[in-house]
Amino acid sequence: MLISQRSCNLLFSLILAAVSGSRSLTTEGPQHFTGPSPSTCDNMTLRSIKRILPAQHPHWVGDGFRVFPVFANMAFSEELSPFLMFDYAAPKTFPSNKRQPLGVGQHPHRGFETVTLAFKGEVEHADSTGETDIIRPGDVQWMTAGRGIIHQEFHSKEFSKRGGIFEMCQLWVNLPKKNKMTKPRYQPIVDKKIPIVKLPLGSDKEEDSGYVRVIAGSLGNTPGVAKTFSPVELWDVILPEKSEDIDLPFPPDYNCIIFVRNGGIDVISEEGKAQSVGPQAVALMQRESGEVLRLRSTVKDTKVLIMGGRPLEEPIANMGPFVMNTQKELMQAQKDYHSGKLGR
Repeated sequence: MLISQRSCNLLFSLILAAVSGSRSLTTEGPQHFTGPSPSTCDNMTLRSIKRILPAQHPHWVGDGFRVFPVFANMAFSEELSPFLMFDYAAPKTFPSNKRQPLGVGQHPHRGFETVTLAFKGEVEHADSTGETDIIRPGDVQWMTAGRGIIHQEFHSKEFSKRGGIFEMCQLWVNLPKKNKMTKPRYQPIVDKKIPIVKLPLGSDKEEDSGYVRVIAGSLGNTPGVAKTFSPVELWDVILPEKSEDIDLPFPPDYNCIIFVRNGGIDVISEEGKAQSVGPQAVALMQRESGEVLRLRSTVKDTKVLIMGGRPLEEPIANMGPFVMNTQKELMQAQKDYHSGKLGR
């Protein structure tokens, strides 16, 4: 089904505004990438699902993070590029702990970025560049490992003392070959700085049907706050009630991943078919199959992460905490870490 003319005009204006508002921060380093190129209204169609990845079984990372490996055996594949890996720590209650906070001690990274979203509880971070921070509910930490960083992640001291529900996720975003050895950097993105777009887009209703926190990329004419080295979209979608169909423009040449954090959605295809995606499952969308995502929440309090970006189309070589382009580069990363050069 083609988008209605009214919706089409709205989506076109939103896309055009996003492109017109895009801005580069530097020619060498991170940039803000804002939105797709405009398309003609007659060709705006609904994007289809390529496959659904079911919810995975959890495992522990350190003693503080019980996570689901969301991408399963598709992690580190070109089909997800520029995203590499996704660990989701579903809500879990931790008792009060007056001893050493739970978490993961010092470990290295090179060649990519880690993106941590805290939903409940707090994560305390420290790294070899001297950065320290507490990631609180709603906050995002966007850390560029680049040529090398050593960091640690624990439950914050205050959260450890009082205990409570802990929920977070961490995404790994690949760096283009030309940026893999860039200087490490740290972006602390606090909740109140993340722009919000009400749903449905352009609605004239007094009451909205939810909202989107635009972390990276853009939605319509609203850019996210994260600086990225290649075009990346990362949206936190909140749908408090069962909803009518919601249309979200998404660049057709980008990979697109929809993760249901809580609740459930139907993804509507061009043929009008509704495919259900349940809690902690993933809809991997088909590239070049349409310019618009049409979603419908089927459960109250549905929460969805939508992510994607332009595929890097470069070799992916990974070994533990290192992601490079060749095995030789991985061996060098190992050598640099063991000789104490990585993280300086």
